This record gives sequence, structure tokens and C-alpha cells, in this order.
Amino acid sequence: MLDNTLVELIDAGIKRDSRWLVRGVSFNVDKGQIVTLIGPNGSGKSTTAQMLLGVLKPDEGIVKKRPKTVISYLPQKLSIDWTLPIRVEHFMKMTGKVSNEDVRSALVSTGVEHLFGADLRILSGGEFQRVMIARAIARKPDLIVLDEPVQGVDFKGMLELYELINRLRDELSCGVVLISHDLHIVMASSDNVICLNGHVCCSGTPKLVSESEEYLALFGRQVAPGLALYEHKHDHTHGTDGSLIDDNEKSSSVAG
Repeated sequence: MLDNTLVELIDAGIKRDSRWLVRGVSFNVDKGQIVTLIGPNGSGKSTTAQMLLGVLKPDEGIVKKRPKTVISYLPQKLSIDWTLPIRVEHFMKMTGKVSNEDVRSALVSTGVEHLFGADLRILSGGEFQRVMIARAIARKPDLIVLDEPVQGVDFKGMLELYELINRLRDELSCGVVLISHDLHIVMASSDNVICLNGHVCCSGTPKLVSESEEYLALFGRQVAPGLALYEHKHDHTHGTDGSLIDDNEKSSSVAG
């Protein structure tokens, strides 16, 4: 396991009764990297994420985690009694002890600091997702796992949330794992894509995966051309420790 690697799955699988939910999954998540899990319903995306989180122990293969790695999880569904008034401030602290300073800092990072004392019930879909992301980063995680982070958000809001996730990855130098059905946008925002259908069908850069026969067989040939429309542009690369390296500075140093 490399120093820069946060979590690594090696030929990992989960079996229920006599059926494999997912099998032979191998990939790693490094600091400063966005890895996206895609696949049809029932393909094993959530099961794979639960192995990565340590919620499920693989029936075969292994999952390695770097010691003292802090992982934050943003679930797809959250059980909240919406009849009860819950302020954002209190909601942010429900998953563990977090200072007011860290809460405010996280809300500032996600652009919703004005909602610190707001009732959770009055938030729009986009505001709620930003608060959820703020709650995930308040503990200063090394790795964030987000399951369908843009549900209930309009198209413009989706683009803004994925840009936010990219920015937070850069600012925190953390790893990010995304699970999503929004193929065009989420894939273009990723460094590495893992396409699942009970096993790893294909993996690699968004371009490589979108052109693979396995991906096209699952999602259709009409999907791939649209990926370029929302491609995330980087003016930097990440060092081996997850830190940012400005491409302009790198070019200048090479030229010199």
C-alpha cells in the first residue's frame, strides 16, 4: 500500500446466501483523488462503498485502510423526523463532537454560513445538500464518501455542487468517492471511474471508460458524446502527498 493511498480494495467481494452481490473488486483511493463508482441499479455500488467504509467485511479479498484515516460519509437517504424543529447548528453536531468554530468554517466552505441558525425544514434541496457536505467536512476528513450527493437538486445546482466537491478536494487535499447516476457530469468531474455490474466491468479515466465496450453495452452509445460538455478543467496537478502543484509554475520551472 503506497503512502499516498487512503483505502485499497483487493479482489473484494460480498456474498449473500449463494449469490455474490459484488465480486473481484480492486481499486484504491489516493489523497487528492476523486474516484466515482457508476453502474446500473443492483450493480454493487453501495455494497462496494460499505466495504470501503468498513461497514461490511468482505467474504473474499481484503480491504486495506491507512492507519488513523478519518472517513466522512454522506448517505443517500437520511432518517430525520421532519416534524421536529432542528437547527442547522445542532444537525451539524449529530455525528460527533464538533466545535462551533469548525461548524461555521465548514458552512463557510460550502457557501451556506448564513444558515447556521436556520431551521433544517426550511432549506431548499440545494441548501440541504450543501449543509450535508459541510457536516461531512467539519471533522476534517482524509476521505469523503458521497452517495448520490446531488439528489433533489436542479441541473444548475448539480453543476455547482460538483464544482464545490472539486474545490473542497483541492482545499482539503482529501480523497473523494462519489456514487452517482448522473453520468455526464459526475464522470467528467472524476479522476478515476469504476464501472460496476456485479464486478468491475471497466475502470480508468472518464475518457477511457466512456469509450470502452463494456461501458457502452451498459449505458448505450448515445451517452458517451455528452461527457465532454461538462468536463472539469484543471490548472493544476496533485503531488504524491495530495498537495496542489500549479501547472503554470510547473511549466515555468521546466522552461527555466
